[in-house]
Amino acid sequence: MKPKVLWKPTQDFIDNSHLNRFIKWLNAEKELAFDDYHALWEWSVEEYRVFWGCVVEYFKVDLKGDYKEIASEGDMLETKWFEGVKVNYSQHIFKNKSDKYPAIIFGNETGEYLELSWKELYRKVASFAKYLKSQGVVKGDTVSAFMPNVPEATIAFLAVNSLGAIWSSTSPDFGVDSVVDRFAQIEPKVFIAVDGYTYNGKPYNKIEVVKEILSHLPTVKKLVLLKYLKDDINLDLLDNYIDFDECTIDIDADLTFEQVDFNDPIWVLYSSGTTGLPKAITHSVGGVLLEHFKYLAFHNDVHSGERFFWYSTTGWMMWNFVQASFLTGATVVLYEGSPAFPDINKLWDFAEKAKINHFGTSAPFIVACMKYGIKPKEHYDLSGIRSISSTGAPLPPEGFDWIYKNVKADVWLASMSGGTDVCTAFVGGNPLWSVREGEIQCRALGSAVYAFDVDGKVVCDEVGEMVITKPMPSMPIYFWNDKDNTRYKDSYFGHYKGVWRHGDWIKINKDTNGLVILGRSDATLNRHGVRIGTAEIYRAIDMIPEIKDSLIVNLELKKGKHFMPLFVLMKEGKVLDEAIGNKIKSTLKKEYTPRHVPDEIIEVNDLPYTISGKKMEAPVKKILLGFDLKKAINIDSMKNPESIDFFVKFAEKIGG
Repeated sequence: MKPKVLWKPTQDFIDNSHLNRFIKWLNAEKELAFDDYHALWEWSVEEYRVFWGCVVEYFKVDLKGDYKEIASEGDMLETKWFEGVKVNYSQHIFKNKSDKYPAIIFGNETGEYLELSWKELYRKVASFAKYLKSQGVVKGDTVSAFMPNVPEATIAFLAVNSLGAIWSSTSPDFGVDSVVDRFAQIEPKVFIAVDGYTYNGKPYNKIEVVKEILSHLPTVKKLVLLKYLKDDINLDLLDNYIDFDECTIDIDADLTFEQVDFNDPIWVLYSSGTTGLPKAITHSVGGVLLEHFKYLAFHNDVHSGERFFWYSTTGWMMWNFVQASFLTGATVVLYEGSPAFPDINKLWDFAEKAKINHFGTSAPFIVACMKYGIKPKEHYDLSGIRSISSTGAPLPPEGFDWIYKNVKADVWLASMSGGTDVCTAFVGGNPLWSVREGEIQCRALGSAVYAFDVDGKVVCDEVGEMVITKPMPSMPIYFWNDKDNTRYKDSYFGHYKGVWRHGDWIKINKDTNGLVILGRSDATLNRHGVRIGTAEIYRAIDMIPEIKDSLIVNLELKKGKHFMPLFVLMKEGKVLDEAIGNKIKSTLKKEYTPRHVPDEIIEVNDLPYTISGKKMEAPVKKILLGFDLKKAINIDSMKNPESIDFFVKFAEKIGG
């Protein structure tokens, strides 16, 4: 069955797309011809070595040295790409330096708006790189940043990368434990932090948090402090720091690019910490360079001089993805602050002001706009927008319809899905195909995405586990401090031998080759487009003495709605009252973020565990979503099977 068509690309749109030009190039240069996109996709995954070699050639990627093979043989996890060559990511960005358009456009909720030229960006990056060198930062060192989504974060990343050093960042709304759990693993040499930030019109002073974080990072030799909040903040708590601005004023600094091995690390991203510490996911310089060239050009169709925006924080992989639009010669557009302050129209207002061409956001934001009943097209000039991209959660059909009715009738809506695991999307936009209601358009080139049933067989037109059967260059090279790749193997390859299991439910439409993501198949919480680990919730709840145990799930309901209940088992003699409920909420806000606060807190008499002592989050989620009890849970594997009765009744109550 083919869902309703909401948009069709014009012939001019198709002809001018990077993807169409690539197809013509393959025909002219490689004598390869394809009947349609699906045939091209099949070739790209079956002949993936040839495909990625073509990507290098087509984008004129500067690989220094020689390689014997594009990808090594053997296990997917062990795959090495282009061994023997060296490369630098920042170098490819600055190839696009131009005086025709700005490098960065920035705005925030306080009304600040600025444009940064390529000349100024180059100067500041060169100056900051020179400062880092003076502090002994060299290839292979790590630099961590506790920063908002501001130009200084981009400047710092490009400088770090130019040196061949390794970048890692979190946003300043993270609590001390969240930050330390991440950065302590990678032992940074330099720590870049902010004095505070503003959200929903309220300033947040982070000086004490910065001091506390530093006390847990003994390897840090220097603190670089960005004075962003600028309101009468007492900096006496900090010593041995330098002002970020002082590091970017050297007008004589020259920017050079340290060449590193293709498979050397570029940055460390983090899982949400579902079990234990967050996984420190490490990607390669060359791998993400090729992937980002491919995706930003072929699937986002970003062109030189266009303005590319995605609402994100530095703690989400989409921030890293936004930087990749530089590779196409685009202007990066950044926004810092709440997307709904002073009201839900804020980002649409910003889109008009910044003349955005590619508007990226999350599915929950689109759903929120829909619930508020706003009609941006009636109040803002959005004529410059030619694509709207959505990720972070499945976008319901109603969200598709709302965009076309209330934002722009002739816009290309490119829903996509991927993850921190690969810092890109496995599935997403296709400028050659129509947009259909509720469907992601296609599987991305080079991404061997399939749906597996319980027996590990490929299925279409039915829900299955999302898997990837062939290696991709931006798959992690390793998890930091993961001896023998044990956590890496368990995370992706523990379910199907030799096949990457991603943890999403997926349904691929045989008629259209489009697809639908139906939420997480694991226990990770997908909260308003941001993944949260249950371990983070439990770590905070454990600070509350009245609570004995807890269990949390997030339910993806119909029409884009989400419901995240927290079930608590109280200590003997204690009951859940308003005071304890407020303590739970305040603790979660303080230790983590407001997104960690549940929608409802429910007291239970017992929580389900397996015989081996594992909390049964995924089975509880299935029960609450209305799965058949026998398919949702194996009673024989339970330590306390009677505990499940409450959740069966609760599912009936909420209509799961």
